[in-house]
Amino acid sequence: MARSAIFSITYPSPDIFLVIKLEKVLQQGDIGECCEPYMILKESDAAKNKEKLEKLKNQAEQFCTRLGRYRMPFAWTAIHLVNIVNCAGSLEKDSFDADSDRKGTWNEKKRKQYERMSVGDEMCNFTSFRPATLTVPNFFKQEGDRLSDEDLYKFLADMRRPSSALRRLRQVTAQLKIDISPAPESPHYCLSPELLHVKPYPDPRVRPTKEVLEFPSREVYVPYTTYRNLLYVYPHNLNFNSRQGSVRNITVKVQFMAGEDPSQAMPVIFGKSSCGEFLKETYSAVVYHNRSPEFYEEIKMKIPPNLTDNHHLLFTFYHVSCQQKQNTLLETPVGYTWIPLMQHGRIRTGPFSLPVSVEKPPPSYSVLTPDVQLPGMKWVDNHKSVFSVQVVAVSSVHTQDPYLDKFFILVNVLEEYSFPFRMKDVIITENNVETELKTSIANLKYASMEPLVKFCHRLLSKLILLIIHPPIINGQIVNLGRAVFEAMALMVNQIHKSLEGNQDQHGHNNLLASYIHYVFHLPDMDQGMLNMMGSQHHGGPIQYATLSRATGRPSSLNLSRSKSISNSNPDLATTPVSPDEEVQKIIATKGIDRSHSWVNSAYAPGGPKAVLRRNHPNSSCDLKQLLHEDLALQWVVSSSNVREAALHQAWFFFQLMVKSMAHHLYLSDKINTPRKMRFPDRFVDDINALICTISTDIAGQYQKDLELIERLNTSVAFFLNDLFSLVDRGFVFNLIRSYYKQINTKLLTAQNPNTLIALRMDFIRIICSHEHYVTLNLPCSTLSPPASPSPSVSSSTSQSSAFSSHVQDQKIANMFELSVPFRQQHFPSGLLLTELALILEPDSEGVFFLHKKMISAVHNLLCSHDSDPRYMDPEVKAHVAQLYLPLIGIVMDALPQLYDFTEQYSQRSRHTCVIASDSDSENSSTINQSVAMAIAGSPLPHGYKPAAFQLPAAAARQYSTLSAETSRTLLICLLWVLKNADEDSLQSWAADLSVMQINRLLDLLYLCVSCFEYKGKKAFERINSLTFKKSLDMKARLEEAILGTIGARQEMVRRCRERSPYGNQENVRWRKNITHWKQTTDKVDKTKAEVEHEALVDGNLATETNLVVLDTLEIIVQTVILSESKDSVLGGVLKVLLHSMGCNQSAVFLQHCFATQRALVLKFPELLFEEDTEICADLCLRLLRHCSSSVGSIRAHASASLFLLMRQNFEIGNNFARVKMQVTMSLSSLVGTSQNFNEEYLRRSLKTILTYAEEGLELRDTTFPEQVQDMLFNLHMILTDTVKMKEHQEDPEMLIDLMYRIAKGYQNSPDLRLTWLQNMAAKHSERGNHAEAAQCLVHSAALVAEYLNMLEDCRHLPVGCVSFQGISSNVLEESAVSDDILSPDEEGICSGKYFTEAGLIGLLEQAAASFTMGGLYEAVNEVYKILIPILEANRDFKKLASIHGKLQDAFSKITNQNSGWERMFGTYFRVGFYGSKFGDLDEQEFVYKEPSITKLAEISHRLEEFYAERFGDDTVEIIKDSNPVDKAKLDPNKAYIQLTYVEPYFDTYEMKDRITYFDKNYNLRNFMFCTPFTLDGRAHGDLHEQFKRKTILTTSHAFPYIKTRINVIQKEEIILIPIEVAIEDMQKKTQELAFATHQDPADAKMLQMVLQGCVGTTVNQGPLEVAQVFLADIPDDPKLFRHHNKLRLCFKDFTKRCEDALRKNKTLIGPDQKEYHRELEKNYHRLKEALSPLINRKIPQLYKALIPHTSQRNSFNRSSLRKVES
Repeated sequence: MARSAIFSITYPSPDIFLVIKLEKVLQQGDIGECCEPYMILKESDAAKNKEKLEKLKNQAEQFCTRLGRYRMPFAWTAIHLVNIVNCAGSLEKDSFDADSDRKGTWNEKKRKQYERMSVGDEMCNFTSFRPATLTVPNFFKQEGDRLSDEDLYKFLADMRRPSSALRRLRQVTAQLKIDISPAPESPHYCLSPELLHVKPYPDPRVRPTKEVLEFPSREVYVPYTTYRNLLYVYPHNLNFNSRQGSVRNITVKVQFMAGEDPSQAMPVIFGKSSCGEFLKETYSAVVYHNRSPEFYEEIKMKIPPNLTDNHHLLFTFYHVSCQQKQNTLLETPVGYTWIPLMQHGRIRTGPFSLPVSVEKPPPSYSVLTPDVQLPGMKWVDNHKSVFSVQVVAVSSVHTQDPYLDKFFILVNVLEEYSFPFRMKDVIITENNVETELKTSIANLKYASMEPLVKFCHRLLSKLILLIIHPPIINGQIVNLGRAVFEAMALMVNQIHKSLEGNQDQHGHNNLLASYIHYVFHLPDMDQGMLNMMGSQHHGGPIQYATLSRATGRPSSLNLSRSKSISNSNPDLATTPVSPDEEVQKIIATKGIDRSHSWVNSAYAPGGPKAVLRRNHPNSSCDLKQLLHEDLALQWVVSSSNVREAALHQAWFFFQLMVKSMAHHLYLSDKINTPRKMRFPDRFVDDINALICTISTDIAGQYQKDLELIERLNTSVAFFLNDLFSLVDRGFVFNLIRSYYKQINTKLLTAQNPNTLIALRMDFIRIICSHEHYVTLNLPCSTLSPPASPSPSVSSSTSQSSAFSSHVQDQKIANMFELSVPFRQQHFPSGLLLTELALILEPDSEGVFFLHKKMISAVHNLLCSHDSDPRYMDPEVKAHVAQLYLPLIGIVMDALPQLYDFTEQYSQRSRHTCVIASDSDSENSSTINQSVAMAIAGSPLPHGYKPAAFQLPAAAARQYSTLSAETSRTLLICLLWVLKNADEDSLQSWAADLSVMQINRLLDLLYLCVSCFEYKGKKAFERINSLTFKKSLDMKARLEEAILGTIGARQEMVRRCRERSPYGNQENVRWRKNITHWKQTTDKVDKTKAEVEHEALVDGNLATETNLVVLDTLEIIVQTVILSESKDSVLGGVLKVLLHSMGCNQSAVFLQHCFATQRALVLKFPELLFEEDTEICADLCLRLLRHCSSSVGSIRAHASASLFLLMRQNFEIGNNFARVKMQVTMSLSSLVGTSQNFNEEYLRRSLKTILTYAEEGLELRDTTFPEQVQDMLFNLHMILTDTVKMKEHQEDPEMLIDLMYRIAKGYQNSPDLRLTWLQNMAAKHSERGNHAEAAQCLVHSAALVAEYLNMLEDCRHLPVGCVSFQGISSNVLEESAVSDDILSPDEEGICSGKYFTEAGLIGLLEQAAASFTMGGLYEAVNEVYKILIPILEANRDFKKLASIHGKLQDAFSKITNQNSGWERMFGTYFRVGFYGSKFGDLDEQEFVYKEPSITKLAEISHRLEEFYAERFGDDTVEIIKDSNPVDKAKLDPNKAYIQLTYVEPYFDTYEMKDRITYFDKNYNLRNFMFCTPFTLDGRAHGDLHEQFKRKTILTTSHAFPYIKTRINVIQKEEIILIPIEVAIEDMQKKTQELAFATHQDPADAKMLQMVLQGCVGTTVNQGPLEVAQVFLADIPDDPKLFRHHNKLRLCFKDFTKRCEDALRKNKTLIGPDQKEYHRELEKNYHRLKEALSPLINRKIPQLYKALIPHTSQRNSFNRSSLRKVES
């Protein structure tokens, strides 16, 4: 019925073909004659050839009737699979993905059609294989003399490369349609190679698909898991040329005989299509009239399992008579031969060349081979071999390996006790069986790998049986334990080495692991015993099909070691589908008789096991050893090489022991006995000795073979983990202790301790992964002295009276520290946390990967607790958290090592203008901390940490910082403990902390808030394609590789095991699911849904984190309320609270947060209104920001908080100047820096506050409502400015102008002016205008200096803004603040944190940093000139050292970048606006400062595009020329912009001071541009009529200023006459020559270019023409005499420079340029000759005494016409 087949291809190759052969019923005539009609008759000619067709039809019917059982070769074709796969693969990929039966993955055990070519040639990439349908239009005719496989291979080779050989083959027209596609994962309706139904097979009536057995091209190492016993026979050829008689149409009949009688032919031959399923005989195809035919048949047989010496293959040769003659038989036997299948107990396979007998063989022939010359027999060709045939067996019964065969035969002989037994070369008796058996066991190591693996399950089971039931020979028990252990160790090692690629993540070989998991079990009942004996290996009610049919197992059943022992699987006849089923199978072990010992019941004479030993004369009932005991014993006493082999695969023996122990407990009904009595003492001692020696090995050999030791280490750990479930737990704890002892002893002397520490970490991580880890820690008992373990008391009762006694205090302290009582009580947890504490110690040289390893271990444990249904109850969770309380202290101590997330926060918040570039500022003195963000609008200083817990800066240097990912994981652990720990305990603990410790805890909470701040979907989309934190990890990996702590291979294994960087956010809230991790780095693009889910998780995590932080803050406040140190602590609490308000938060959290904040303000008003003002300012800013929130509930809470703040302030001092000032400043700051600030919502909130004020009954009669109204009016004014700023959001220049105007408006309110200067600084920084940002900072500092100067006269402080003139001449405008306007003592004025000496220092530092970033190093020096005296007065030597270091850097940068080209300071443009559309800007002219190297076209495009967007495309026009604009000629409906490139201009007297490149680019007020013109209106003309206009612009302030465009306040024009233009040109040329000549290093190309332009010029207006035009005649006008003379001198200088340049060029050129140089010299001499009469002529009048003229500018401008506009 089948019309489809499944093929497996284990080793793909480009040489795979699908060959299809057609045969037809035998007829008279050779193949060519029979094919003829098929080739010449066409369907279209059917009518024409009707008679012919009729005749052929009749003939065919006759042949079918007579010769129907015989076949003849007809035609063949082949399909080259690679072509199909590659073509199909290139189809549109998605089109097939929806296919229901197309799965993405393939079963591990090669469960595929021609697909997944995992290895193999690049050509055959079977992974992209898609289904394809193929139509074959014709076949090749078979050639009678070329039928063998060798001929076919040649044809196929020709098919691969186009050759003429195939073209010579004749073709038969036939159509074959075939579908080729990848096989589905578990196909339905499948038949195994034995034609058994393979589940799922829902309906027996459906057409099946046959599975074709594969003969792989090389070994496949897969054990037999199902019964298979197939024999394949391939007749190759026969030579009957010397046979007498009529033997031409020869066929071979093949039979499988059980005896010699013809009736004993067995029906075991698989039938071909349209035959029965099994046949007794089969015939080969007949080649017409051929005496030496070739055969291509494959005959497949299903042979019986127990072959005897009589079983044989019988071949009978027949001559078939094709013509129907009288008296001739249809078939005549013409020869016989045979192959006996068994010899000395082994099956015979391979190629055979056999003689053929003419007569029927005599009786008893089957035990002999045909090679034996039997008397009286007649042979073809004198008994020569004339028939060749090949026999191949695929059998799970016959090993086909001499060593394995011998072992199995001997074991069988012993079991059956059938002595004597004849083997090939020896007779086995009771006397020699022991030695033979031991030899065969020892020789197993020589067995070939493929059969060894195929039979490894049976082999291991037999070996184990020899240990459990040692054989009894002659009444003596023979102990084979040692030999068997040795053989097992070597065999397991051999399998592991050969199958290097087939390993799981722990480096365990999958075959061996699955053996232990699924196959191994102690013999406990009949079925099991039979299985162990192997005599019914395939039994059981469920029929397995091919080994490929491993059904998809749920992932929870992986052979993962973390499962409890109860899930391991003893006797699975089927693959379990669920864990429950697995457990069921273990428990429901068919009715063991519990009335007495199982040994007796099983082996009692009538028991199920007795059957097996029916012939055993010495059967004894209690003869049985325990496998685990024997294994432990043999291992301990094993010799070196065996021990080495066992160590290599320790995991195998450990798992074997564990499973054996578990089964033993179950079968011997000891599960309920006390643990100490379960196993005998000798076994416990063996285990102890074993663990001790292995620990010694680990400590001793880790440097020799790290990979082995790593595996050994994890194996030991998993073994101890399993022992927890089986033996006395105290004993296991002792084993752990002895392991630690060995490692610790070694650590003292170790050269590379990190490796050992890593091993110890892995060990404790595995130990702690036990399913009852929490129980092992005794979580409920209190920390009483270990001598008398107290009964389990709940921790809440034991801690109810927090301060009852000193003893109680000590108890609490012990719970939170890694104290001795803690570690004794909670042993595993103590080890784990001690390990963490050690690795985080500042002086431990913990390489990054160790930190990560340990922190991940703790994190994974907490994740598993959190998701464990057993610990869901909060009370239980508190007990679990109690095991981790010391973690809080550990993380507090590790605070300096944590990644600083606050840094990201400050950068991200965009409040910053510039982040201080020096690393010291982070951890240096407390002063710096309070101002580190002096200029930021971010109210908390950069990386702010409350001063009380600043660490000494020197200490900070030693720490190796953890990566962001590791720090994040550690903080998650900390928060989990804080969240779940018992509140009373936390409170009692907090009460005992010192102020410094509490502040440290607050600092930690501050860090948590920054770390888990919600980043939003966009952040995830950004991370999407980048790999998260890859660079940090790679750095660490590199570090490991260099330090040699890790090899590439373990690295790979470890990478597989590591969870993804974002893995900890997979599940909502705390549960980070450990089982299925998803690697973000693998996927480049996530779906929208995934991004949304991640964002949701991130949001939930942020909220949860902040709520935990808030709860902890509440606990701290309650604790310190009574203590005298509350003020310093409460300040810290408030700062954390403010920080969390400043981050992106959910509405849920903010409601709680505002409630806590109001309570704090109400209880401790002095915090805000008497102390440091910073907190009040910060709070106002935070509240205002939330007042503009788009969420109604947040606005309501924020408005209430703000109102309460005002009321509180008013009640304290009956005026609320401070809050008023702070709110106004905060709003200014918010408006200036926040991008997405919503003014509409803020107005609503302000209205709410006003309503509160007007309707409040208590303060209705005071001035409070009035003052609130007054303040709100001011705020509305600021908001109106904001609206304007919003309009110009896209126009940076206009925006800065507007901010500048607002700041100017606050000239009388220093705090607000300062705020707006800061806002401007932030804006500039954002756009990368560092020079302008620095100027804003300098102005701010000058403002503060003015104020400080008014307060007191300090020598070391600057004297107001006059001191800042060195930095910028613009600063003087800050001196407008004078005493009559401002009294510094007034409440609320100048009260910000910047109006202090510390604030001034901060501002100056930031200014210096900005100047450095802008490359203005000279200005840095000026800033430090003001700062250094202040620091000297404060004796702050650390900072002085840092500053002098920075000065050194700045000066060395100046010297390195001396030419100036390395730092470009800016490009300037004159921009004029004309047209009423510009409003205020109409007819205004500005000088714009643009980034360096900005082209005119760039700024032109930018402005045109911007204004076109505002006014419409057609309205904006750019005026291209630089001439004065006539307003009358312009279209009033258009907007005109005039753009001109300008250069800084300096008077001659200025040039003396402006020497360096920096001087020429700093403090610029004058700019110049030139416009060429002629008197008749053209721009350019001949030399004698070319004039030039120089326009000099003066700006209102000097560049760089606090804005990037400055108004032009004065314009001056100078007109140069033609001769002056010529003088300028010649001077310029001469300068260029001089520069090119003296350049160092010399540049030959540049020099030649300039020279070519000077002497080699044939161009008009070259130097010669200039001289001829202006120097040929002495001018008539005496005013021009001086110019004439000046030009003449210019030419003199010019010719001299030319000569210098030529001389220089001569030294630079190579031989190839000599000709060129000669040409240049010739040109020069020609030029010199032409010039000499003109140069040497002097004007006599000039040499008389003249009255000196006075001139405003340099002498040659004397006759210039000038016009001045202002």
